[in-house]
Amino acid sequence: MGSQSQFLRALESVKDQAKDAIYAMASCICHQSAKVKINGRTFQIVKVLGEGGFSFVYLAQDEHSGRQFALKKIRCPTGSEGVKEAMREVEAYRRFKHPNIIRILDSAVVQDPEGDGKIVYLFLPLYKRGNLQDAINLNVVNRKQFSEREMLWLFKGTCEAVRAMHDFRAPTSHRQPEQNGGPSRQERVNSSRHSDDDERFPQPEGDGDGGYSYDTADNVPLVTKHRIDDERDVIFDGDEELAQPGNGVNTAKEVVPYAHRDLKPGNVMIADDGITPILMDFGSTIKARITIENRSQALLQQDLAAEQSTMAYRAPELFDVKTGQTLDEKVDIWSLGCTLFALAYSHSPFENIQTTEQGGSIAMAVLNAQYKHPNSAYSQGLKDLIDSMLKINPTERPDIHKVLQMTDVVLQTLV
Repeated sequence: MGSQSQFLRALESVKDQAKDAIYAMASCICHQSAKVKINGRTFQIVKVLGEGGFSFVYLAQDEHSGRQFALKKIRCPTGSEGVKEAMREVEAYRRFKHPNIIRILDSAVVQDPEGDGKIVYLFLPLYKRGNLQDAINLNVVNRKQFSEREMLWLFKGTCEAVRAMHDFRAPTSHRQPEQNGGPSRQERVNSSRHSDDDERFPQPEGDGDGGYSYDTADNVPLVTKHRIDDERDVIFDGDEELAQPGNGVNTAKEVVPYAHRDLKPGNVMIADDGITPILMDFGSTIKARITIENRSQALLQQDLAAEQSTMAYRAPELFDVKTGQTLDEKVDIWSLGCTLFALAYSHSPFENIQTTEQGGSIAMAVLNAQYKHPNSAYSQGLKDLIDSMLKINPTERPDIHKVLQMTDVVLQTLV
């Protein structure tokens, strides 16, 4: 059942990609920029920045302000269920706040003009330097390599983002019942909204920490609000306004680790300063610790990983999920090991001549941890760091705190 569902979703994805490709080609032939109108604003689609199995990312420019965004478009042909799935990514962007994690600026849900489904748009900051995979590709073209210090600095920032996810502390909310005659939650949200549509989008000047100012009556950014506009069918983010003093919320916190589950160079942007990595693409993010109680759950996790986690960076326990085991955040540690290897040698440890050109199986190479370090001038400390993360048994891998500690040690040995 799971495989059949996966196949149908893949088939829908191929159809949607064909639609977008034809649309983009038509725009090029006509020498006109495609446009989308969302919440009364018009955005020019300048070009495609990237694509995944179920989404496209575009360079979009607001015609009113001239500001540019990375606009992620997710087609949801299955209607409300697809929208619910896509909005989990929006929730994840809101959940994790860290200098090395991308900040969502806004999101919207609109009717698909070419079908019965919906389209979810995510407005994200534009990073003109691209991602780590782009940097790797440029190194290959120019026959260059990262210096060990530069590489480890980028890796360390990525690990800092992952630590924010693995150490996530969720507020335990115990809301007091609303008093008779008092305003409802929705009324409180509605009363705090600004009436000017222009304020719903970030303003061009931004603020000191890379975010953008929003004008609301209660000084809470609209990006942390959730609203549905019946006329335009637009959803704005947030459901956390009640987690404030005076709202009857117990703010005691407990650790609830989340796993990214698709860590790879292509999902780490490079900020405009050229040295700060920014983790992105939270479509695969999930609560990390999952106990597999039966075969059905095992197959479900395998299908989920096959659909959302890139094979060459996927942890071995996600290829062959077993009843009785507990999946946890160590899946990300494996992917970090693969990512550091790729920064050093320009490819994943399991993308080699045997697996890419001689018909070998990436899955089998991963399951047996079959890889080797190419000859290089990199330190033994770097190689040991990579090897420590690429252990088949998750319990033998270091946690994210240990990875950061080991990274610091290697950095301190470099001149």
